[in-house]
Amino acid sequence: MIENISPTQTWEAIKANPQAQLVDVRTDAEWNFVGVPDLAEAGKQVVLIPWQVYPAMQVNGAFVEHLKEAGFTPEHRIYFLCRSGARSMAAAQAAQAAGFPHVFNVADGFEGPPDPSGHRGTVAGWKAEDLPWRQK
Repeated sequence: MIENISPTQTWEAIKANPQAQLVDVRTDAEWNFVGVPDLAEAGKQVVLIPWQVYPAMQVNGAFVEHLKEAGFTPEHRIYFLCRSGARSMAAAQAAQAAGFPHVFNVADGFEGPPDPSGHRGTVAGWKAEDLPWRQK
């Protein structure tokens, strides 16, 4: 069972725990055009590993290998983030199945669900909780 953690709780964990790290599993297009969490205040950088590969959106078959190449070990506490929390849950499940026991899903992701006008980033998620982020 993967635990859903709010963006604010995730941010606090990343700042407080040296073994905590944020992995953004969105696509390169999303990182470039929507923005990425800014972890500079915590002395860290977000790790960018796509769960799906743009534009075909097939699952990244090397996802777990990329986690290992990024230096992750079973001791790390890994928080997975996507746009709304769906892809990140799948990524967290894959990581857990591959031997990473301390994985979490960032609830509502970076942008959260759309508001009544169809815009994301205002209702819930990393941006809506006013956590640090930047354009890539």
